[in-house]
Amino acid sequence: MLAPRNHRTATAIDLGTPESRARLARMVMRLFEHWQLSAGDQLNLLGLSPTSRALLSKYRRGEPLPGTRDLLDRVGWLLSIHKSLRLLYPYNEALRYSWATRRNRQFDNLPPLDVMKEQGIIGIAKVARYLDYYRGI
Repeated sequence: MLAPRNHRTATAIDLGTPESRARLARMVMRLFEHWQLSAGDQLNLLGLSPTSRALLSKYRRGEPLPGTRDLLDRVGWLLSIHKSLRLLYPYNEALRYSWATRRNRQFDNLPPLDVMKEQGIIGIAKVARYLDYYRGI
């Protein structure tokens, strides 16, 4: 069982259960819809092959994510980014959902999405940690 990063406000999720991984699949697919990402970008962020498009439909229907460390780490960081953006921009949904595709000086004027796609899990973690820093945690 993995403990959440913020022990004060969250409860631990047992990633060993298919039910928990199914819930994560639906959550990350919903996030991708909010961000309006192409199937290719979704696959890239999840670290999956460009030929794995059928998996996206399965995850959207709520089939569980595999229990692989890489995929679960990626999803965890992506949901952390979403949480930070919800806290930073609680009243500006348009900014919250477009932030990942807007140019950002902190990332050499690249959109955070480009950093995440080009650098993989390291880029996803970098963006999440930047938002944590920006939030003051």
